[in-house]
Amino acid sequence: MDNYEKYLTWATDAAIIFVPKILAAIAILIIGFWLIKRINKVAKLALDRTGIAQEITSFFASFLDIAMKGVVLLVAAGRLGFDASSLVAILAAAGFAVGLALQGFLGNFASGMTIVFFRPYKVGDWVQVAEQFGKVEAIQIFNTTLVTPGKKTLIVPNGQVTDNVITNYSTKGNIRLELNVTMPYEESFPRVRKIILEALKDVPNIVNDPAPEVGIESYDSHNVVLAIRPFINPDDYWDATYDTLGRIKKAFSENNIKVAYSEGVELGPIGG
Repeated sequence: MDNYEKYLTWATDAAIIFVPKILAAIAILIIGFWLIKRINKVAKLALDRTGIAQEITSFFASFLDIAMKGVVLLVAAGRLGFDASSLVAILAAAGFAVGLALQGFLGNFASGMTIVFFRPYKVGDWVQVAEQFGKVEAIQIFNTTLVTPGKKTLIVPNGQVTDNVITNYSTKGNIRLELNVTMPYEESFPRVRKIILEALKDVPNIVNDPAPEVGIESYDSHNVVLAIRPFINPDDYWDATYDTLGRIKKAFSENNIKVAYSEGVELGPIGG
């Protein structure tokens, strides 16, 4: 009975000491994270009004969010009785160890800083990075978000961006479609080229300056492979692709341009 009362007294004393600290720490976390959310909104509005580029705004907003949450966690830990200076030292040592293990994340962060300050592309640009093509939606601390013409969202680590060739199609304002069609060997290439160029004039999304390019790309066993290279606005990528191929097929049909099938192929003369 004496031991029971002893433990009960100890538990009561511990509850009196630690429960208010725990409740205070929880309150700090809840209020702190709520304030951070509000501060982030105000900071983003303030940065937007200054006219700073959107990618810089997005980058520093995410950095500020992480930094403020770290401060709130330290304050909450201090309220629980942890020594803040010792905790910072422990976190620094742990951060160093984790940093060695997560060099990729640090590399992505450094690459993000490079992208923000040297600006090889900005939000809204059409780019090809790390063999991925899309429109830049956001530049964050560790990654860049792209949206493809097919409305797929791609998350590309910033380290892969700076380690590869960056193709920015929006620098010149237009991109070039790279399409292929075939024609039979016996057909006249100048005639087919003229038919294709006439068909391209009816595609509303094709840019006339620079002019579309049509040429022979290669020869296969049954056909001559033609390269069709019109220029378009990046936002019209899929519409222009479908419309171009559809109008070329129609033009071939109207002008009796034939193609070889996998079965029933006959050898014929080579046209001029």
